[in-house]
This record gives sequence, structure tokens and C-alpha cells, in this order.
Amino acid sequence: MSRRGKMERAWILLLGQIFMGAWSLSREEKGPNFVLMMVDDLGIGDLGCYGNATLRTPNIDRLAQEGVKLTQHIAAAPLCTPSRAAFLTGRYAVRSGMAGYGKLGVFIMTAASGGLPEQEVTFAELAKQQGYATSLIGKWHLGLNCERSDDFCHHPNRHGFDHFYGITMTNMRDCQPGHGSILYMISSHIPTRSIGVAIGTVAVLHVLGVISVTRKMLLCFSLVPAVFLALFAVVVFTYPYLNCFLMRNQEIVEQPFLSENLTQRMTHEAIQFLQRNSERPFLLFFSFVQVHTALFASAAFRGRSRHGLYGDTVEEVDWSVGKLMETLDSLGLRENTLLYLTSDHGAHLEEISSNGEVHGGWNGIYKAGKSTNWEGGIRVPGILRWSGVLPGNKSIDEPTSNMDIFPTVAKLIGAGTPEDREIDGRDLMPLLLGEVERSEHEFLFHYCNAYLNAVRWRPANSDSTWKAFFFTQNFSPENSTACLHTHVCFCTEEYVTYHDPPLLFDLSRDPSETTPLTEREVPDFHAVLDVMRRAASRHARSVAPVPNQLSLGNQLWKPWLQPCCSTLSQLCTCSRDDPPEGGD
Repeated sequence: MSRRGKMERAWILLLGQIFMGAWSLSREEKGPNFVLMMVDDLGIGDLGCYGNATLRTPNIDRLAQEGVKLTQHIAAAPLCTPSRAAFLTGRYAVRSGMAGYGKLGVFIMTAASGGLPEQEVTFAELAKQQGYATSLIGKWHLGLNCERSDDFCHHPNRHGFDHFYGITMTNMRDCQPGHGSILYMISSHIPTRSIGVAIGTVAVLHVLGVISVTRKMLLCFSLVPAVFLALFAVVVFTYPYLNCFLMRNQEIVEQPFLSENLTQRMTHEAIQFLQRNSERPFLLFFSFVQVHTALFASAAFRGRSRHGLYGDTVEEVDWSVGKLMETLDSLGLRENTLLYLTSDHGAHLEEISSNGEVHGGWNGIYKAGKSTNWEGGIRVPGILRWSGVLPGNKSIDEPTSNMDIFPTVAKLIGAGTPEDREIDGRDLMPLLLGEVERSEHEFLFHYCNAYLNAVRWRPANSDSTWKAFFFTQNFSPENSTACLHTHVCFCTEEYVTYHDPPLLFDLSRDPSETTPLTEREVPDFHAVLDVMRRAASRHARSVAPVPNQLSLGNQLWKPWLQPCCSTLSQLCTCSRDDPPEGGD
């Protein structure tokens, strides 16, 4: 660089420091507002600003053009429940017990006792302590009750959100007539094969005279599968009534909820929250129920896109984002609000309707999708806009995490991060403002449920971004990048293949993870892996044992925890949600 160029750079840095100093002084008494948006199951390739040329997302694309786009933004987990726990707390989900050791990595029953522990601190709690109005609109999926149907120990209100309007579970396909994903999930956990083998073994031993079994005992054995099937049928029939309900704060206002216009209702609820709190600092977390299946779209959007019902839902989400942006502008809050948009993880590739229509999204050039730690499962959109503070039309290709929102919010509101626990996120502002060029994340750890699956390393003195897999999930069919045989890829031993040495990729040269590297291609192959193994070991030692919130006992349906807006004999049905005021 020439002498003149160095002098110009020095002046720019000096002016930047002066500007930031003035900004800091002006924000001392009141931090920015926050509108944090998380779309459910959205693929990074579904947005125009990330390369999609056939879906219309003009509002989200404008958000990226007016702000900063992160191209290596990583979800802390490839499934809903652990990803959202990590996002809210800035900590890997395994630290709070929100990552399971079984096949199921998320909650599938509302009347379960597991959930985000009360001792965990969310960014909403920090904001509330600083005088912010806080609201969660949309999906929670982090538990509800502990000991009674009205103790709400895991409810959003207990985790810093003054206002809640949404669903506590997720939009399971069973919440709509003619669908059913809970059928497979529950049936896969009923040991029918083991029961059949046991009964057959007893019968053979009886015939051979090895043991003696009375007819009464044999009848009892034969009734076991029938009891399991009867219970299974009851759960399947009642699932929509028991698990698919809409709440306003701690009151059920619709059970089961009607999904068709749900995004529009939630958008109006969000607008009303912004209008009510425009004169005070606020934090809104809009957690979209879309684009998780079962897919739904309001009449104004159904049949409008070029990609079937899935495309319709993406375009409705974009409409909603535009309405929130429009509201902030009309309230004069554009330059005083930090907006953030992301997805909880990659698109669900196994979602195909009965007539063959793809009901999942697109992860662009990235491999695999939801429930895996291939890039398609964890690389998600990351867009931030703060007009007048953050630069516009800027792209950053450094490793960042959705856990970074926690310390970023904490710093901006002057709260500081808790010092009595490990915080895995890093403040994003220095990177966004260009004060630093490298991410603070030298290492990121990728969990498959509670199992450490892979490690990402961004060395300080290198352009490479290394990623090592200790195990990978078995795809089916074998030549695919999905698990069509189980509807989602599992993490337990019988569904994975372990690698020694680990599979190694350089994402800076092979972002699609097409071919693992070999010793011939990487002279310091073993040295790189040794560094990553040691980092994984240090990280594992930092994870303190905690109660597992996703254990079988914490996942089971418990009748005494079941929320119901009417009597059980009426199948828990009600519709008393007030229609939103105004809107279009």
C-alpha cells in the first residue's frame, strides 16, 4: 500500500473511532430496539439474496441490501429444540440439557415435563432487566409445564418474555387433517418387534417343553401388542386436540389452532406490540411457525409461487417481514432498531407430500439438510440491519453462530453476560462494523443431539476453514443426501458410521463437502486433526453434567400436565382468539 493510501486508511479509522464514540455516548441512556426473526426450517438457498432466482423474497432481499449479510452463519444445532435453546441462551444446548441421547432430539408432546431450565438466562431476561418490553410471537418448542398443567415452569413468560402469542410445540403435520408425522415418531419408539420376538420365543420354548406356560399366561402375553396398539391409536386420534393449541400469554385461545391465516394473525399481533411500545425500548422475537410442515398459506398467497405450497409459504413469510419493516418506518424507529433474520437450521429434505410435491426447502450448494451437521443442515441465513450504524450491502464470510445474538444484545443494552457460566456466543458488532476482519470463533462445535459430531476450525494465520467429522449419518438411499427411510436422520449408533481418522474438509475450497481430503492432499493432515481433537477435548471438559431434559422420562406424555381449554370429554376444544385490529 502507498504512503497516501496508508494516510487515507488512518483518517478513515480515526473518523470511524470518532463516530463510534459519539454513537456510544448517544446510546448510553437507551440501547437500540431489537426485532429478531427466525424462520422455521428455511433453507439458505430459498432467499433471493442467497442466490435463489425463482422465489420472490423482495423484502428480505432489501433487508440484506440495506444491511450486512453473513454467508457462513451457523446454527448451533440442526434441529429445532436444541437450536432454539442455544440461540436464546448463547450456549450449546448440551450445557442446559436441551440435547438428547436417544433418537428423538425434539419435544413431540406438550404434556411432557422437560424444557428449558429456569436457571438458564435468555437475552429476553437481560433485556427485561434493562427496562425493555419483551415479546415472543410464534413458535416456542422449549417445554411448558413441570408438575401441574398450570405451573408453566418452562413457559416463555418464565424466560423473560412479558408477552407471548403463539404455539408452545411446533407445527406438526398431525395438526392438520389428513396428515401424520407423529404416527411414525411414536410407532418407532414402540418396541413391537421386540415384543413379537419375546412372545414367539416363549411359545417355541413352551412347545419344546423347556418351559411350561399356562393358557392364561400366554393370553396375557398376546394382549401386550394389542394394548400398545390401542394406546397408539388413542394418542394419534387425540393429538391435534391435545398438542396443537394457540396461547396468548398463559391462556389457551384456540385448540386446536387453525393454521391457514396463522402467519397473518401473528404479524398483526407483532405490529400491535410495536405500536404499543414505540415510546420505550423493546425486544421482539418473531419466531415464524412457517415454513415447517404441515405447510399452510393464507388465501392471498396460496398458488402464487412457482414452487408449490412450499414456495407460497416462503413468500408469505417475506410479506410478513415487509410488514414489520413498514411498521418500524411508520413509527420513526428505522434508525433505532436492529433487525436480524435467520433460520433455526437447514431445510428438511425428506418432506415430500403424498402426491410427490416437495414440501421442504433448498439449501443451495450445501450438502444434506435438517438433522445433519453437513453444511446444508447448519449453514443458515444471517442478515442484520441497523440503519445509520451498520454498513449497507456488506457481505461477511467469517464463521458466525446464531448463539452470537445473546452476547451482542447483552453488550448493546449494557447488561453484560453472566459470569457464572460458559457463554459460547461472541459479540458480533466488531465484525459487523469492520473493526476486526476475523471471527472470534476459532472453533465451532457441531452437535448431533448430545453427541459431538464435528468440529470447525478457522486458524488465525490461514485462509482455510477446516471441518472434521467424527461420524456421519447413514443416508438412504445410499446415493442420496437424505434419510428418506426414517423421515429424518438420527444420531444414535445404529444410524451412523464412525471415522478414524475423522473425515476432513476445507470449506474455503470445498464448501459443498464433496470429497474428504487425504494425507497426499494435505501435508500437515494429522497435525490439523490433532489440533481439532485437542480443541474438542478441551470443549468436552467444559461441559458440566446437567439433567437431561430430553430423556425418555421427560419426553413421555403425562396426563396431569396436559393443558386443556375445556373438559377432556369435549376433546379440549375452544376458539376465543380475538380477531386482530386493522391490517390487510
